[in-house]
Amino acid sequence: MPVYEPTEGIPPNIVHEIGDVTEQLNRDANLMNAPAQAAATGWQGLLELQFAADQTRTRLAHRLHRGPLMVQRAFYPDGPVCHVYVIHPPGGVVSGDDLSLQVDVGARAHALLTTPAAGKFYRRLGARRATLTQTLRIDAGTLEWLPQETIYYPNADATLSTVIELRGESRFFGWEIGCFGLPASELGIAEGCIRQRLELWHDGVPLLLERVTIDAAAAQARWGLAGRVSAGTLMAFPASAAHLEQARGIAASLSDSDLLLACTLIGKTLCCRAYAERADRLKQAFIELWSGLRAALLGRTAVAPRIWKT
Repeated sequence: MPVYEPTEGIPPNIVHEIGDVTEQLNRDANLMNAPAQAAATGWQGLLELQFAADQTRTRLAHRLHRGPLMVQRAFYPDGPVCHVYVIHPPGGVVSGDDLSLQVDVGARAHALLTTPAAGKFYRRLGARRATLTQTLRIDAGTLEWLPQETIYYPNADATLSTVIELRGESRFFGWEIGCFGLPASELGIAEGCIRQRLELWHDGVPLLLERVTIDAAAAQARWGLAGRVSAGTLMAFPASAAHLEQARGIAASLSDSDLLLACTLIGKTLCCRAYAERADRLKQAFIELWSGLRAALLGRTAVAPRIWKT
């Protein structure tokens, strides 16, 4: 990386001006070298978001980002609920990338997070693995975590971890959806390996702990995806037997030979799992469940994020 230094023997006032230019040149050099550095070592990205309730609505009270994760602004199509879109400008995660999302929702706050498009994990380069760690903490507030599907390209080597920590009178509705391969091109996961961790906790007590490894064998085996390319898990807390029956009614109207969708109640956690031939079909099924259950679970009718319509 080039470093520019002012020439000795120049009057102080001129040196000061040159110093300003030098600083800018060094910044420009860093920016020009950033793509090459990212290609060599991977992007290191962090996004911190904190939501707080005031007298009228939920505010995005804190936002910090380093690297290729960010949000631009909050939206309010849903009354006091704060809608935020998590953006990954590079468009896809590559080998060596290490991304972290940390979300905190305070008391009485209500936030809805989604993404503007499907996430993508590209094929492995060398021995480096791509990682995405998502920690969602809700302290007597409400969080709706509704990301669009994640596509894992053939030969991808990735680890995705999502941990939801609830405290007190918290409410949560969310999902994770994966597409393993490129079905439109008739390409599977090939030599790739995807490791997924999904956890839901309430006041330090585990409600759901899930570990899944998807490789070529698991994608085809009957105990795995059985040849289907998409799988997803939807969770809602707290839920009751009445919510379960409502969810099963919606699931029965959606399930067919291309989509298998089943719902169960684990304590107060509603858990719906789905397998499908296409990720968009699975995502639409989860949206139908969210639309049908939101009023009963969260006390608000469904207002879809505007970004879903673009």
